[in-house]
Amino acid sequence: MLQVIRLKINRGTRTESPALAEDAQPTESEKEIYNQVNVVLKDAEGILEDLQSYRGAGHEIREAIQHPADEKLQEKAWGAVVPLVGKLKKFYEFSQRLEAALRGLLGALTSTPYSPTQHLEREQALAKQFAEILHFTLRFDELKMTNPAIQNDFSYYRRTLSRMRINNVPAEGENEVNNELANRMSLFYAEATPMLKTLSDATTKFVSENKNLPIENTTDCLSTMASVCRVMLETPEYRSRFTNEETVSFCLRVMVGVIILYDHVHPVGAFAKTSKIDMKGCIKVLKDQPPNSVEGLLNALRYTTKHLNDETTSKQIKSMLQ
Repeated sequence: MLQVIRLKINRGTRTESPALAEDAQPTESEKEIYNQVNVVLKDAEGILEDLQSYRGAGHEIREAIQHPADEKLQEKAWGAVVPLVGKLKKFYEFSQRLEAALRGLLGALTSTPYSPTQHLEREQALAKQFAEILHFTLRFDELKMTNPAIQNDFSYYRRTLSRMRINNVPAEGENEVNNELANRMSLFYAEATPMLKTLSDATTKFVSENKNLPIENTTDCLSTMASVCRVMLETPEYRSRFTNEETVSFCLRVMVGVIILYDHVHPVGAFAKTSKIDMKGCIKVLKDQPPNSVEGLLNALRYTTKHLNDETTSKQIKSMLQ
């Protein structure tokens, strides 16, 4: 997805030059984590295709609700919903696999003795996988946000299942999603951006479980990736090397993804003056794109970050996101 582009990012006296490389191959030390993550990423495109083609059972559900005494319509609605819930279960289970993959990558990209920038230079194949996970996550959530059928179908499934249990009616599909799993799926789909929430929680948990690891190892890894994406997008010399608009979308999604993770993990977040992310620059890059292509990403910054509305956030940044 990304061409090999080396960047020099000056921070005071230090010069950092991470790269997100399209053809990055794993080194011997990366291979174990790389192969584990690759197994997960191979399924990502299929998940997005299934979500994109998800049409829902709205018509059948409406008919069944309007004619509660018509058993055939009840059976038809149930028959339409059960396979859809199977798909929703598959999406949810994939989020758990993605969470495990992210935690593995975080462990590799933040371990001592190397700095986050050194890690991103040394382990470019893992950095690329990290970027691909964020790209998938933002794409999944954009599709989910525009598909109200998902929550409607699942609500109908749970209501109907509950009624069947009360009436002691055996329910085909009940074994597929037991009550405990249904509760977890409900919480997942109730989120506006469920995949991003999963990754934010996983990153926060990673930091809290690795107290011997300086938090800066994680936040600097995220802020460096945000800087790489921003510079690639705002510098004509690098931008001109992009062979298609998909690369632009990739960089934008990765940039927004790492900002959101940083904001959830860093004690004062991404919007404070002390933040290592140039938020004004990142928002400007987003605003410079065609509006219809980035509204979902701007909304992700507005509604899924943690510190945007803090008093420490400048009025200028708040007004840029209004």
